[in-house]
Amino acid sequence: MKVAVLQLKSIGMSSTKLYHFVRIAHKRGVKLLLLGEYMLNSFFKELESTPIAMIKEQSEHQLSVLKEMAQKHSMVIVAPIIVIKKKEPHKMIAKISPNSISYYEQQFLINYSHWNEEKYFANPIETIKAPMSFSFEGIKFMIMGGFELHFDDLWYYASMKNVDCVLLPTISTFESHERWKEIIKTRAFTHNCYILRANRIGDYKEKDYTWHFYGDSVLANPYGELQEHLGDSEELMIAEIDHKKVLEARRGWGFKEALAKRQ
Repeated sequence: MKVAVLQLKSIGMSSTKLYHFVRIAHKRGVKLLLLGEYMLNSFFKELESTPIAMIKEQSEHQLSVLKEMAQKHSMVIVAPIIVIKKKEPHKMIAKISPNSISYYEQQFLINYSHWNEEKYFANPIETIKAPMSFSFEGIKFMIMGGFELHFDDLWYYASMKNVDCVLLPTISTFESHERWKEIIKTRAFTHNCYILRANRIGDYKEKDYTWHFYGDSVLANPYGELQEHLGDSEELMIAEIDHKKVLEARRGWGFKEALAKRQ
């Protein structure tokens, strides 16, 4: 099955590049497209000073565009989006199918002093539940927010649900290239699944410091190897994922079989 990552900076209210790249992906036979965090909306630090009404208008516009494209091209598009509920912002990931839109509300948000999403967003802090999963074209997918990659409890559900591919939209910065690649490869290997990571590009200037979002979107395969890799510019990555390769890796390494004997 062909999947793709669209690596862009924040596009605001514009949809020109979305139309352009989705048309290319469709012509290349792509069935599922993944976008990075804060691509449809402004970066979190900018949202803090943006009126809620403006955020709502931006999100609703881009969701309408994505729904139109999903219908036209018979494609599933997975995209992080800010959803306004009762005048409060929620950090969500939308799964836009030709006939429906469903949402995964991110469970773990960054909560550091310099980057405190948990304080700004109204996402509830509650008992952990399974992330959104769905089957499409014979492949079992699961959606995680970028920060959620770090929490073992969510990966438990990836194993329990026999997930073939984890979709991971991110907005990584601060020269963290190598750390992210290593943890993605390790998670892919220990769970014998694909991880498709979409990272945003672009800059955000704060006083005397520039936050640089470096791209580096990747596809890791079930053997923990980087199968595809992007640089730091505006790009579209098209890749193949294969359910048979997942089964081969699981049979070869036997991690799930070893665990099953002890349950």
